[in-house]
Amino acid sequence: MLFGPNFGGTAWSSALRLRFLPVTRHIGKFLSRGTMTPPAERMRAMRERRRRRGLRELRLVVPDARSRSIRRRIAAQVARLGRNSERDALDWIEAVSECDDDAAR
Repeated sequence: MLFGPNFGGTAWSSALRLRFLPVTRHIGKFLSRGTMTPPAERMRAMRERRRRRGLRELRLVVPDARSRSIRRRIAAQVARLGRNSERDALDWIEAVSECDDDAAR
């Protein structure tokens, strides 16, 4: 019986309480000090951990392809593409690609 008369003081109730704690990696900080660190401080610490691992945060802002006006603008740009300029671009990509160079393998 889940909520019986002995629910409050048994080992079973302790295990049950632990099971329903919020799932977060900051729970130890929360329980030990009574308050969580502010979000800005957690983000700063996360960035520092990533920098120590040799990672760098990169943010990209891209056009929203769900927007009708953006889709129209992209379609207009694609329609203006010329076959020759597209071929030149593909030739250049192939020329500088490491994948096509046998020495790079």
